[in-house]
Amino acid sequence: MRMQRNDSHIYVIIPTYNERENITSLVEKIFDLGLPNLEMMIVDDNSPDGTGRIAEALARQYPIQVIHREKKEGLGTAYTTAFKEILARNPEQKPEYIVQMDADFSHDPAMIPALLNASEAHDVVIGSRYTPGGKIENWEYTRRVLSKWGNWYARAILRVPYRDMTSGFKCYRTEVLHTIDLNSLSSVGYNFQIETVYKAHTKGFRIREIPITFTERRAGVSKMNIPIILESFWKVLALRLKE
Repeated sequence: MRMQRNDSHIYVIIPTYNERENITSLVEKIFDLGLPNLEMMIVDDNSPDGTGRIAEALARQYPIQVIHREKKEGLGTAYTTAFKEILARNPEQKPEYIVQMDADFSHDPAMIPALLNASEAHDVVIGSRYTPGGKIENWEYTRRVLSKWGNWYARAILRVPYRDMTSGFKCYRTEVLHTIDLNSLSSVGYNFQIETVYKAHTKGFRIREIPITFTERRAGVSKMNIPIILESFWKVLALRLKE
């Protein structure tokens, strides 16, 4: 496998809401990977449990920028806010790679180097639960069914080959985010993951899935709810009808 270049600038983006039990350990494990030129952006939606204050304390130890939003506005808008902040920078300050991941340890930080390595030959790399070798641990039956059905639905409606459209563990080349028009993104919740992959696909970018083990969060409460599920259903259809 071709290794990611040592001079590559990398940004890891982590949205947070009530993740005080996870955020310190996660940040430490990511920086302990020893990746050169690594920075991080934490987008906190005014977490009542004080996650934002913990993030600020971590920013005094590590190269972290913390964005504080006034209220909980959804996963999709958190990522869009972070992407726009990075893309607005001077060319010499922009990273080559942008990794997005959850704050709850459902995504293993040890897989970040594998995402980066695969990005040497691809524009978007998806950490996939459903490609051969991927798996899910400690999920209840209902969530497994919803996830598999949602991904089957997205693949069928959008006519794309990717098995895990809803994965939140990805690596983008910055060029992709420049091209897909962030202002056109409309998803608030987890459908954001589908929308970004689909837009990259329609622009002809090279997309690859690599297997990961997805594990139920270590601590805290899942943000999944019925409105988020319904958004994914009708917005996938809306994406297809736009073409």
